[in-house]
Amino acid sequence: MRILLDTHIFLWFISGDARLPVSYRDAIRDRNNEITLSVVSLWETIIKHQIGKLPLPQPPEIYVPHQRQRHMIGSLAVDEASVARLAALPPYHRDPFDRLLICQALQHGMIFATVDEALKMYPVQVLVA
Repeated sequence: MRILLDTHIFLWFISGDARLPVSYRDAIRDRNNEITLSVVSLWETIIKHQIGKLPLPQPPEIYVPHQRQRHMIGSLAVDEASVARLAALPPYHRDPFDRLLICQALQHGMIFATVDEALKMYPVQVLVA
């Protein structure tokens, strides 16, 4: 499976957070799966850290890439085709980071790993918890 992680899923995985569904943890650890984190998640993490909503043990621009590499998670750049999908995306969810992640999952034919119920309204395949 090709799986794109929502930002909170990545953060829960690397911190061992009990909120991460066991099936998600197992899918991320399964080396037969291609696990990816978007640079959008790094952007979101930096902003939330800067405004004091996300404490981290290191600056996010160091911590997130280090943890991504440590756990052998790939990186997904933002591409024009994914951004263009925003024009047709229904306004079920207002968070711009989540909306772009949905567009990337759709554009690249990836399964999206999230527990955000509002994001499950989009026509994207979501990893089963």
